[in-house]
Amino acid sequence: MIHLDALVAHFKGQSIARFTDHVPALLAETLRKKHGDSPRWEHALLDLPAFDNLNVDLDRGVLLQGQTDEAMLHDALKRLMPWRKGPFQFGETFVDTEWRSDFKWDRVSQHLDLTNKNILDVGCGNSYYGYRMLGKGAKSVIGVDPNWLFLYQYLSVRKYLPEAPIWQLPMTLEEMPEELECFDMTFSMGVFYHRRSPIDHLYQLKGTLKPDGELVLETIVIEGDKDTVLMPEDRYAQMRNVWYLPSVDALKLWLERVGFVDVRCVDLSKTSLEEQRTTEWMDYLSLPDFLDPNDESKTIEGHPAPVRAVMLARKPK
Repeated sequence: MIHLDALVAHFKGQSIARFTDHVPALLAETLRKKHGDSPRWEHALLDLPAFDNLNVDLDRGVLLQGQTDEAMLHDALKRLMPWRKGPFQFGETFVDTEWRSDFKWDRVSQHLDLTNKNILDVGCGNSYYGYRMLGKGAKSVIGVDPNWLFLYQYLSVRKYLPEAPIWQLPMTLEEMPEELECFDMTFSMGVFYHRRSPIDHLYQLKGTLKPDGELVLETIVIEGDKDTVLMPEDRYAQMRNVWYLPSVDALKLWLERVGFVDVRCVDLSKTSLEEQRTTEWMDYLSLPDFLDPNDESKTIEGHPAPVRAVMLARKPK
């Protein structure tokens, strides 16, 4: 299902083989158990119809165009709801995801050179960003995320791009071997504030990178100086698993203390109601429900509304 044989063969003899050679063993038990809804999601994948004259564009989006059974396609994709990261264009079906992740990608990608890079995407979701990385010239992308629905959503695109050098693995960064030092770039986007031990997370990210490798870290931040950190008492924007929201200066200091150099913030953006919202493809509560109805500058708990920073940092040679 995840093409592990192709993964191992693709990286044979490369430094990443220090990781990929061990992936089948690392995932054996996970893949045996799967998820309770796996049979339903697998049937949705099987029902995805073939395209004639398929045309793929991963630069301007994740766009798959061609002739197909549009009704069957739409029905199969609907059975993989909720869709959170995207959007995706499958034929005439526009999967309007909760997040307009293309907004974030446009903010991030303009600061990066992905050409011929082997990339690790931590907390990759459904690999929307991974596919966009290929569109910007990445040599390969390996995404890790323990969410099984996201894995099947990734596979819905992979079904039409079987030779694409992108793999999504149902595991966490913490389950990967330490100090691999084999990736040219590592992304951690929308993950950091969910980590109970943020400094450990930074060390783990650093351990994945080759010397002179680049980290792309995107997370929620708050205003303040290098000593400013918010730890919500209970929830943040209705999320229970938010632990630390540092200022940009504090985050820069943490990255430097861990050993990164050339640390800089390249983008700072407030999350808009156009970027995250309820849609036909994710019909649960979303950002508009998590903000103070009388003051959109605050969450419903009274914290500062989400502002997201993109930090770049380099591992020393």
